[in-house]
Amino acid sequence: MKFKKPDNLSGDFWGGLAAMLVALPSAIAFGVTIYSPLGGSNVAQGALAGILGVTALGMLAPMLGGTNRLISAPCAPAAAVLSAFVIEFLHQGNSLESALLMLSMLGLVAGMLQVGFGTVGLGRMIKYMPYSVVSGYLSGVGLYIIASQVPKFLGAPKGVHFWESLELYSTWKWQGIVVGLVTVIVMLGASKITKSVPAAILALLGGVATYFALGYFDGSLLSLDGNTLVVGPLSKGGASFTDAMVARLNGLGNLDMKDVQSLLFPALTLAVLLSIDTLKTCVVLDALTRSRHNSNRELIGQGIGNIASAAIGGIPGAGTMGATLVNMSGGASSRLSGVIEGVLALVAFLLLGSVIAWVPVAGLAGILIVIGLRMIDIHALHLLKSRSTVLDFVVIISVVIVALTVSLIAASGVGVLLAVVLFVREEISNKIMRRKTYGNETFSKQIRVQEEMEILAKHGKQAVIYELQGSLFFGTADQLYTMVEPELKVRRYVILDMRRVQSVDMTAAHILEQIKDILAEHKGYLLLSQIPKNLPSGKDMKQYFDHIGLVREGSPVLVFNELDEAVEWVEDRIIEEASLHRESEELLDLHEIELFKGRKPETITALEGYMEKRSYKAGEMIFNGGDTGDELFVIRRGEVRILLAIDQSHTHHISTFGRGAFFGEMSFLDGKPRSARAVAYTDTDLYGLSRAEFSRLSEDHKKVAISLLDGLARVLAGRLRYANAEIHALDS
Repeated sequence: MKFKKPDNLSGDFWGGLAAMLVALPSAIAFGVTIYSPLGGSNVAQGALAGILGVTALGMLAPMLGGTNRLISAPCAPAAAVLSAFVIEFLHQGNSLESALLMLSMLGLVAGMLQVGFGTVGLGRMIKYMPYSVVSGYLSGVGLYIIASQVPKFLGAPKGVHFWESLELYSTWKWQGIVVGLVTVIVMLGASKITKSVPAAILALLGGVATYFALGYFDGSLLSLDGNTLVVGPLSKGGASFTDAMVARLNGLGNLDMKDVQSLLFPALTLAVLLSIDTLKTCVVLDALTRSRHNSNRELIGQGIGNIASAAIGGIPGAGTMGATLVNMSGGASSRLSGVIEGVLALVAFLLLGSVIAWVPVAGLAGILIVIGLRMIDIHALHLLKSRSTVLDFVVIISVVIVALTVSLIAASGVGVLLAVVLFVREEISNKIMRRKTYGNETFSKQIRVQEEMEILAKHGKQAVIYELQGSLFFGTADQLYTMVEPELKVRRYVILDMRRVQSVDMTAAHILEQIKDILAEHKGYLLLSQIPKNLPSGKDMKQYFDHIGLVREGSPVLVFNELDEAVEWVEDRIIEEASLHRESEELLDLHEIELFKGRKPETITALEGYMEKRSYKAGEMIFNGGDTGDELFVIRRGEVRILLAIDQSHTHHISTFGRGAFFGEMSFLDGKPRSARAVAYTDTDLYGLSRAEFSRLSEDHKKVAISLLDGLARVLAGRLRYANAEIHALDS
C-alpha cells in the first residue's frame, strides 16, 4: 500500500512517538495479565508479547487499513478475553505448552475472522452493535481487569483470585502496595499537572522510581533472582524467545479437531470485540477530524495486523482511543504516524529490553486498574431515572454479571442475544399504523358530480383505510390484528396502504389471511395498495404473497398499484350499490351537465352556440403544462386525467375528471398558461368554451354569462369544502 508523499513528517513523528509512549506501557501490562496464569517464569514473555503486538499492529494495520491518525495496539478487551481463555484452558487440565500454542492460534483465528468480516462487508454492521450491550461488555471487561489485577497489586501468591486475595492479607507485600498506590495516584493526577507527557508514562516512571527508592532500604528488591515483584528477564534458563516460538510452531502438529473447535467461539468473540473497539475509535476520529473511514478496509488491515502479531508471538489488539487521541494532539495528520509508532515500539524494546525486567508488576497492575475504572460506564446509572430506559440498564447489568460470574466469552453470547431482544423490543414498540381514515373523510382523485359526492359522504364509512409503516412480523402481528379487528364486522372494505412497510414475515401474512376470511363472511374485500416491489431485505413482497396464496384469482384480496386506485374502486362500488348506476356512456347534452342543470332552455340554447365540440382518442393530449390556452372544457363522455410533469419521464397524477365534470377553469379565469397536462384517459368528447367566446357571450347575454360564473363558483366551492374535510381528517 503506497503512502502519499509526507507533507507533515515532523507532526507524524512526534504524534507517533507520543502514541508509542502511551501504548507501550499498557501493552506490557496487558501481556503480563494474559501470561500471569501460566506461571511466574512466563510473566516476562507476556511483557514481550505486548511489545511485539504493538510493533506488528503498528507497522501493518496503518498501511493496510488506511484510516489517518489511527493507532492500533493491544487493548483491554483482548487482555480480558485471552486471560479468561487461558485460565479456563488450564483448569481443564491442559499443559502449559498447549496453552501457549492455543493463545497464538486464538489471535491467528481472530485475525482471519476480521479479514473475513471486512471482505464480506460486515464492517458497517459491526459498529451498529447496540450501545447498551457494548457498554455492559466494556464495563464487565473493566471490572474483570480490576479483579484480575488486585491480587498482583497486593502481591498475593500465584493462582489466588480476587476475593481470596482480600482474605489472605497475611500474604500482602507492602512494598508492592506502595508502588501500586503511587502508580495509581500519578496515573489519576498526571493530566492535572501536565498534558505534554502521557499519564501512563509518568505513572510507570513513578512506580519504577518508588520501587528503587524502596530498594535503597531493602536490598532484596534489587535482585532479579526469585523476585516476584518485578517482570523479570525476558528469557530464562538459556531459553530464548525464538526457542519458545519454534516450540509453538512444532506444537501445531499436535493440534486435533477438538482443539480447533474449542477456539472458534472465543475467536469469534475476540474478533467482534476488537472490530467494535476499532470502529468505535474510527467513528470518534471521523467526528473530530471531519473525515470518513472505510470500515471494511480497516477491518481487513486490523485482521492482517493481528495475524502477523500472532505469528511472531505478540498479542492481538485494535484501534485504541487513548493512543489515537494522543497521536492526533501530537500533530499527526496521516497513517504514517501509526507506522512510526510501531517502529519506535520495536526500537524501544531493542534499546530498553533489559530495563523492562525491572518494571514492577504492582505498577503495571495500578495502570490497568485505572484503565479498568475508566472502562466502567458510570453514566449507565442515569438510565434508572426513567422507566423507558430501565430495560437498557438491565441489559448492561446482565452482561456485566455474566462476565464476572461465568466468563467474558459467555457474556459476549448473552450480549448478542440481548441485542436481538433489544431489536425485537424496539420493533414491537413502534406503531405500525401511520394513519387511519374512512371513506367519507378522504376521497380519490376522481372528480365526481355533486350527487355522487353526497352518496360518498353518506355511505363512505363502509370503507376504512389504514396507512401502515415499519415491520410486519411476529412481534407486531398481534398489533395489526388488534388494530383492524374492531372494523371487520362493520366495514365491507378494508384498504391497507403498504408503501411504507419495511418487512413482512409468515406470521403477519397469516394475520392478513384471517382478516381476509372474516371480511369474506359478509362479502367484504381486503384491498392492498402500493405493495413494495423490493424490500430493504431484497424480498419481493408481492411475489411472497403470491407464493403463500394470499393473492390469487377469485380471492377477496385485491392489489392496486396506487392507494388512489383502491379508493376509486371502492367509491365506484359504493355509488353503484346506492342505486346511482352510471348511465350508459352516451353523449351528454348541455342541459344534462351538473354545471348547467336547472337553466332555462333559452339559456342552454344560447350557451351552446358559443361552445365548440371536440373529440379525443384515449391517450391523446388535450393540452400540456405551459401551453397558452384559455378554454374551459366540459366532459360529455369519457374520462380526463390531469398530470403534473416531474421531469421528462415522470408525472404526478393530480386528479381524474369524469362524465359531466369540467376542467381547465384556472386558465379560463386568469388567462395564464396551463399549469398541468390534460390527457384523455378514455375516448372522450368535450364541450369547449374559450375566453374570447365567453366575452362575446357576456356582451350578448349578460345574465347567461353571470349564471355560468355562478355555477363555476358553486362547484369549485363544493370541491374546496370536500378538500378541507379531507385535510382535517388527515390531520386529526
